Amino acid sequence: MSRILTAAVAQMGPVSRDESRVQVVDRLIVMMRHAHARGAGLVVFPELALTTFFPRWVLDSQDEIDSFFETKMPSNDTQTLFDVSRELGIGFHLGYAEKLTGDDGILHYFNTAILVDQNGVISGKYRKIHLPGHAEPQPNQPHQHLEKRYFEVGDLGFPAFRSMDGIMGMCICNDRRWPETYRVLGLQGVEMIMLGYNTPTTNPFQETESPHLGMFHNHLSMQAGAYQNGAWVLAAAKAGTEEGVHHMGGSCIISPTGEMVVQALSEGDEVIVAECDLDRGKYIRETIFNFDAHRRIEHYGLITERTGAVLPPEI
Repeated sequence: MSRILTAAVAQMGPVSRDESRVQVVDRLIVMMRHAHARGAGLVVFPELALTTFFPRWVLDSQDEIDSFFETKMPSNDTQTLFDVSRELGIGFHLGYAEKLTGDDGILHYFNTAILVDQNGVISGKYRKIHLPGHAEPQPNQPHQHLEKRYFEVGDLGFPAFRSMDGIMGMCICNDRRWPETYRVLGLQGVEMIMLGYNTPTTNPFQETESPHLGMFHNHLSMQAGAYQNGAWVLAAAKAGTEEGVHHMGGSCIISPTGEMVVQALSEGDEVIVAECDLDRGKYIRETIFNFDAHRRIEHYGLITERTGAVLPPEI
């Protein structure tokens, strides 16, 4: 018997630096209601959905840096999103910047995503692991990418959660490019992976890379991860020209077969919807990618023993 979860991806257009949390949340609620009207029981919002993508700037004031972070979730500004979720009976995925005081008494800063169930209750949390970019500004670049400056590496691993009658997982932006992300989730039997991204259209360190190639790589990584682990992938972009930097769209829903089911057509606020059969990937996980039958972990040691490549000796 099939388990159908009608799911939506809510792509966002640009968020300006002076746009308030309340204004952004109002946009999210409009899309949440749109998703619900189309029958969705889940809607996926992007990475760092509540603010502009601030790691493009060098910020010297700690107060200004902290203004982009949430200290609790739900917050006063986001409570209405949780209230509407509960009212409509629709779950959601939300990316945001998280600031907290750890058990060590030290402030910690993470790029975070949560999964909220159809009762408006947080059922899962993930903190971004594969932080791209640099800790220090790079000279002669049209914009910066300073996630390593503002965020710590996530400390929760890649957990899977039981929610909405399925096994759910999350990752964030650059995580989607790494096969380890999907495999660690796949080894927990994940059936649906949700993610958001803020990805500039051009790569300032590789000027010959065309926007077309960037979008190809965006989808290639997610389609491969979906197929090789027999899982749905729901990906929400923040797209368009935001504070002078153009971000790719291409938000999509990918089936466990690796096929693109639906893709956003615009670079603005847009909702796409698909009926997702959570049992669709079962035959893949039981045949071609039957991990228990075919994986050979005794030969995979380099994956966890080594980070960078070490070339074989020259002859």
